[in-house]
Amino acid sequence: QVLSDEMCEICEVWTAESLFPCRVCSRVYHDGCLRRMGYLQNNSAVEVTETAHTETGWSCYYCDNLNLLLTEEEMYSLMETLRHCEIIPETCLTLDDFLHYKHLVHKQQFERPMAEAQEEQAALQFSALDPDKKGHIEWHDFLSHESIQLLQKLRPQNALLRLLTAKERERARAAFLALDQDGDGFIGEGECRRARQAWFRKHQKETPSCNVSISHVGPMSESSPVSSGSGKSQEKTPPAAEQEEARPVDWPGFLRENVAYILAARPNSAALHLQPPA
Repeated sequence: QVLSDEMCEICEVWTAESLFPCRVCSRVYHDGCLRRMGYLQNNSAVEVTETAHTETGWSCYYCDNLNLLLTEEEMYSLMETLRHCEIIPETCLTLDDFLHYKHLVHKQQFERPMAEAQEEQAALQFSALDPDKKGHIEWHDFLSHESIQLLQKLRPQNALLRLLTAKERERARAAFLALDQDGDGFIGEGECRRARQAWFRKHQKETPSCNVSISHVGPMSESSPVSSGSGKSQEKTPPAAEQEEARPVDWPGFLRENVAYILAARPNSAALHLQPPA
């Protein structure tokens, strides 16, 4: 089992008072240190207190920010794309803003208009980024989504796998073993796809669950709004997703096919930063 650090990441002091562990990395924090540094404010303070020591867990400020996974060159590329598409930083985006941006990016990359099915998937992604149905998506959620998109586009699969922490690998391994009920080292493609959706189960209280714990808060229930999504994914999906349902998936394959979704589920926000295909 992967253990968390013993000393607070901020003050580097061990005390008997409760330390809040990050669900993604090994860092731990004092409540007072987080407040003093301005990382805990109002709602986030309640969230940390309520979830840090539960199965749901809490992501520290390093892991919560997917933008930090980008290199300087990748970040510059993303900012240039946003500037070219006239996206104003730190602002919320409506559905029209989001679709307009997706159309421009698609035309810039492929030199042809976006197909109707792709536009439908973009609209589904917008809904996933707006879980409270406010009619707009927050800037940090939009940036997290675009960061994951860029990582998928620019980095090979092995490079994405290297971004996973020991805790994430351990959780994924436990999920795979729980799904591999006959112990032959393989699971079905359908189970692998359902696991993709389960990484996003965050901050859902009193949600019914089944007996296989897949993510940091358990498996996706059939009644969850995430599991009802439809349409083909516009996102770059693993070629394996197009194979027949019965295709067996081994542990390395399971990790490869889920890596982007595991990374996308790091932020504390309830938004889905990478909409899994139906």
